[in-house]
Amino acid sequence: MNDVLWRPSTAQIEASRMDAFRRRVNLRYNLQLDDYQALHRWSIEQRSAFWQTLADYFHVHWHTPPSQVLSEGPQMPDAQWFTNATLNFAEHLLRRRDDRPALVAVREDGQRQLFTHAQLAAQVAGLQTAFKAAGIVPGDRVAAVMPNTWQTLVAMLACTSLGAVWSSSSPEFGVHGIIDRFGQIEPKLLIACAGYQYAGKAIDQVDKVNQVCAQLPGLERLIVVPHTRSGTRADEFQAANVSLWDEFFQPGGEPRFTPLPFDHPLYILYSSGTTGVPKCIVHRAGGVLLQHLKEHGLHNDLKADDVLFYYTTCGWMMWNWLASGLAVGATLVLYDGSPFHPGPERLLDLIDAEGIQAFGTSAKYLAALEQAGLEPAASHRLARLRLLLSTGSPLSPHSYDYVYRKIKADLCLASMSGGTDIVSCFVLGNPTLPVRRGEIQCKGLGMAVEVWDEHGQPVEGEKGELVCTRNFPSMPLGFWKDADGSRYHDAYFSQFPGVWAQGDYAEQRADGGLVIHGRSDAVLNPGGVRIGTAEIYRQVEKVEQVLESVAIGQDWQGDVRVVLFVRLRDGLQLDEALRQHIRQVIRQYTTPRHVPAVIAQVDDIPRTISGKLVELAIRNVVHGLPVKNTDALANPEALEQFRDREELRTPS
Repeated sequence: MNDVLWRPSTAQIEASRMDAFRRRVNLRYNLQLDDYQALHRWSIEQRSAFWQTLADYFHVHWHTPPSQVLSEGPQMPDAQWFTNATLNFAEHLLRRRDDRPALVAVREDGQRQLFTHAQLAAQVAGLQTAFKAAGIVPGDRVAAVMPNTWQTLVAMLACTSLGAVWSSSSPEFGVHGIIDRFGQIEPKLLIACAGYQYAGKAIDQVDKVNQVCAQLPGLERLIVVPHTRSGTRADEFQAANVSLWDEFFQPGGEPRFTPLPFDHPLYILYSSGTTGVPKCIVHRAGGVLLQHLKEHGLHNDLKADDVLFYYTTCGWMMWNWLASGLAVGATLVLYDGSPFHPGPERLLDLIDAEGIQAFGTSAKYLAALEQAGLEPAASHRLARLRLLLSTGSPLSPHSYDYVYRKIKADLCLASMSGGTDIVSCFVLGNPTLPVRRGEIQCKGLGMAVEVWDEHGQPVEGEKGELVCTRNFPSMPLGFWKDADGSRYHDAYFSQFPGVWAQGDYAEQRADGGLVIHGRSDAVLNPGGVRIGTAEIYRQVEKVEQVLESVAIGQDWQGDVRVVLFVRLRDGLQLDEALRQHIRQVIRQYTTPRHVPAVIAQVDDIPRTISGKLVELAIRNVVHGLPVKNTDALANPEALEQFRDREELRTPS
């Protein structure tokens, strides 16, 4: 078909772990599942058998084996997974002890540090010993305000090896953004960097760390990593008990792993927090482990000694997801700094330098490469690159074209969608399936994903709500301090009782692929017709003069009208001719309902620190409503451009 941009060869399919797993299932259960669609159906219909087979395939080590794989009540989320089983999450990420590289930490300034699997285990053992001496026990919260570097990963592994609960934030967050998160979970120990770098600038964190510690009354210990701030002293910090990393660390020995229940809390992650206090989402150790083994090992086809990279901060779930690559034996490449410093080719250079096979980024990054005029296929070797991962926002068909024309023709472009809510994916890539323009390849194994209309009926070829109709093990345990589970239920199970509603506006295609049209809460509703914002962005990207755009629905004369804000290339001004051109492009490829009533120019568009558009925050500003927790934004000052606009007070 014309929309197929890449198709794996028969040899590639047969060599994939996904196909090997299909053959294993057929052999074990005397089945004849011929393709991925059949395997997926089986994984939904026989979930106990599927998740048990997955655990066996990846050699999950049970300290106590489960007495039952799955016990379900009458309605989601009433499920018990792997009853009575015990395991340790960190143990699975530290199984190797050889001299192959486990992680490479690269800083923006070029500093590079490599740790073998044996060296990584030794680092974890030393910090684990120090944590135990500091009184860290199962259930304690250990928090970090750290960049994406090796100490952060070592700390997470040492924390989870003991059964403590890990929660991390990026140093880009302001004081209020950090307190809005960690203030709720009351960490016993905090790890923080004294300074970090971004876009060529050194950023001192001492005052911020002191302000944070002053608002964490239950904090017993502060561990400071100097990072880019050489000469840091412990007495610069005002917490009760302060140590520098090197002083706290106790070298020697092998790590030990505390056996813990399958449902033991592993991570606390946070909703974006741009419209209210962030929700503290508690994730279970066993569920995260199984889901990540499946996604890295089968859907990403990662094998031992493959090299995995994802551009992420420690405040985004993709950091937790990246870390789990160790569980399949992969080498992780960690990058700390701007992806565009000193130039837009920075991460492309990293692909060549480190021999990266699986490269992960955001849809916005790929659009930025194209806007910068880069042609990586001509400027870089990219010899080992075979998998390009994208998430954070819907990947436009235009970006699919750019990847295959200008980056590399022979690779699997795997757009993914899931979320912090499940610290994994509902829909993602697949090494055995073709890549079609503008489509996510498939539903994840074991994930009963459907698209429903407003009446709760599954639809195909129509837009609707992305739902999951069956229990899955990476479903969160709940929200922190939500004793009766009411906030958790309201967030995911109130729209369709007993069914998980993800909050994505999506479309199921007949070929099995899916398209995400944006967040449901950002869906526009002019004249009662639901429009996903991503549908508009896909068309606006075709307009050469526009760098990026954001669309909202403005309440207007008893209805809603579509308002589009555009950021143009340097030196350009929005005039009536360009407005009409934008409207023409949108009308030509969508419907008259999609055409904005108002188009206005801005110099910047606010995003979260992880790069996501904040349509709801912009809509609040336009309507004169408060925006809470602006510390969650990378550029909160940009919100002021949307306030009291003359264009928004006049008829269209």
